[in-house]
Amino acid sequence: MKRDTTSQPATIAAAWIVILVGVSAAMHIAKLPPALPVLQRELGIGLVQAGFLLSRVQLATTSLGLVAGLTVEGIGLKRSMMAGLALLFAAGLAGGWARDVGVLLALRALEGLGFLLATVPAPSLVRRCVPPSHAVRMLGFWGAFMPFGTALALLCGPAVMAGVGWPGWWWLVALLSGVMALAVYWRVPADPPALAHAARAEGWGARLTSTLGAGGPWLAGLTFGFYSMQWIAVIGFLPTLYAQSGWSGALVAVLTALVAAANIIGNVIVGPLLGRGASPRALLWSGFAAMALGAFVAFGPLTRDLALLRYLGALLFSAVGGLIPGSLFALTPRLAPSERTVATTVGWIMQCSAAGQVGGPPLVAWVAKRAGGDWQWTWAVTGAACLCGAALAWLMGRRLKTLERERASC
Repeated sequence: MKRDTTSQPATIAAAWIVILVGVSAAMHIAKLPPALPVLQRELGIGLVQAGFLLSRVQLATTSLGLVAGLTVEGIGLKRSMMAGLALLFAAGLAGGWARDVGVLLALRALEGLGFLLATVPAPSLVRRCVPPSHAVRMLGFWGAFMPFGTALALLCGPAVMAGVGWPGWWWLVALLSGVMALAVYWRVPADPPALAHAARAEGWGARLTSTLGAGGPWLAGLTFGFYSMQWIAVIGFLPTLYAQSGWSGALVAVLTALVAAANIIGNVIVGPLLGRGASPRALLWSGFAAMALGAFVAFGPLTRDLALLRYLGALLFSAVGGLIPGSLFALTPRLAPSERTVATTVGWIMQCSAAGQVGGPPLVAWVAKRAGGDWQWTWAVTGAACLCGAALAWLMGRRLKTLERERASC
């Protein structure tokens, strides 16, 4: 007998399941960095190829994020999430048998599509599952899904690969997505038929025009893009950088995982700070300033022989930088043109974020290669991205004030 989920009450537990879905999806992206030294040795992958492997998982999001947002609203949030998890499961299993770089690249692109379908509906599902008074705080926790999944992958990956090799690591991450698909099916409330019907009735064209015709989604998307391009590049290449410094595999895994996990701090404190009246623009500026300073300390020539100071710079880069995604996810409902375009706005933000993730690692790798394999100019790339992000945050603050005045006059 088919389980009826339409009458299930919305619960905090269901919202946490949605957040854990994001964590499991993030592990598919983050499973690669700890495996890069192994893949370079076994498959002969070069530095720039490694950069494209890091970014290829975001290929689908780069081209289809907005389309996915439109589709999600039409087919239903829960259905989309389950479809994405199923694709992650299948592509992850197949990836464990890949022995060719081209095949691995193609499967990474499929994982990117699964990641997109699983994560785009999540903010709307979180808001549906919790009372309005809990929405901002839970969206802050949702913003931490990427660093939490990344930290788990970086910490657990080397230990798993030491026992069962990198194919076993691929299969384990795939299995987690399969388990989460079952959890979503049984515990997350079904999509209200009326919402999907209203979205279909409005049509793709109207929602697309409404989303891209508004300034808020553009500002949020571009800001996220300048954040993600530097975060994924720095975190992705930290294991390689530490390995070149002669540090052991276990130490590299722990140190890199701690840097990734530090990003959770900024994400989870955004909700309380916004609730106490903190300015979103000030939070975004603080995040970009910390990332610029942290990257300079972590990679700049002045700290070349100061390993501890460099590591503290990386922690600063990630921890305070977490204010940026937490703020943007919390602001998404306010920046979306309407309630029916929240998922489309999220899709557009994810598309811009993915564009940054696709371009960031190859750009940083190219700069390092031009410098003779030295990472000392990484801070210049991240610093330029921070300046652009800070300018967009200023414009976003003006946009929010304009929206508040318009809504107050209605």
